[in-house]
Amino acid sequence: MKTVGLGVVGAGLVGRRHMKAIAQALGTNLVGVVEPSEEGSAFLRDQGHTNFPSLDEMLAHDRVEGIILATPTPLHMEQALTCIQAGRPVLIEKPIAVSAKDAAPMVALAEERRVPILVGHHRRHNPIIRKAHQIISSGALGEVRAVQATCWFYKPDHYFAQAPWRTKKGAGPISVNLVHDIDLLRHLVGEVASVQAVAAPSTRGFDNEDVAAAVLQFQNGAVGTITVSDSIVAPWSWEHTAAEYPVYPVTPENCYQIGGSKASLSIPDLRLWQHENGGQDWWTPISATSQIRQSADPLLSQIVHFANVILGEESPLVSGREGLQSLRVVEAIQQAAATGQAVTIEHV
Repeated sequence: MKTVGLGVVGAGLVGRRHMKAIAQALGTNLVGVVEPSEEGSAFLRDQGHTNFPSLDEMLAHDRVEGIILATPTPLHMEQALTCIQAGRPVLIEKPIAVSAKDAAPMVALAEERRVPILVGHHRRHNPIIRKAHQIISSGALGEVRAVQATCWFYKPDHYFAQAPWRTKKGAGPISVNLVHDIDLLRHLVGEVASVQAVAAPSTRGFDNEDVAAAVLQFQNGAVGTITVSDSIVAPWSWEHTAAEYPVYPVTPENCYQIGGSKASLSIPDLRLWQHENGGQDWWTPISATSQIRQSADPLLSQIVHFANVILGEESPLVSGREGLQSLRVVEAIQQAAATGQAVTIEHV
């Protein structure tokens, strides 16, 4: 079995999770990291990892076959272009860039040079989402008519004090959190054609919003509603329901409901609701069947997938174009909330 050498840029919280996943993934090896901070450098020394002085020097190392960018979003475009120009496949943490305007030429160059870009929407690798996608694709729900998504949680004050940029315009929950949920809705339901949205100013006095709601019109005719807030005490979010990341307490609730002409599906509990005895009306008893799914760490699965993409054995599950399109939808929600007008989404 060939071992794929990977490099990580950024040894912050997310970068360290990638490093841990690489250590656990069969067939991958962490060649080194790029981390300029003193605290991060000390961590790498303690762990015995090589700290390259720069991305260019990492790319000059012939054992580095793929790069993971776990850096702040404003650095993604320049660093990704450097990787693409060097011909190295790159996994970019979400969102792919600060704006779709920045991301589009990056994606175009990668496609022109046939250098794979993957975007770190790792939830698509979760067995819950894999099973949900399988159920919907099988036609078990019939024609999907509507989806409802909730993304409510309460971020403590120290979360913002530690990183003041989180209080600024453009860094509210629409851009920081909703992009994950939008990516999953596109994956499960289909492309979004247009959006309408409203948002309310932060009650803590920040420059951004702390609650927003959007109505989504999908190309296939389905409609969706999604709400997000980082100032609501509630159990209804992916973080609190999917048991994906141990730092979040787990609740027995759901965050998504997808409704079809034959059945409906709740996520993440994967309960398929259908009328009994082939009935299809509200007078016929209805019951749920829990769907069986496997268990796996999606970050680990994402690393294995990245290695397989580098080896040419798989195509990217979340390509650069997929990441770009999710960013376009998020930007459309921001624009619709700011203008009060419906926004049509560009598709290329």
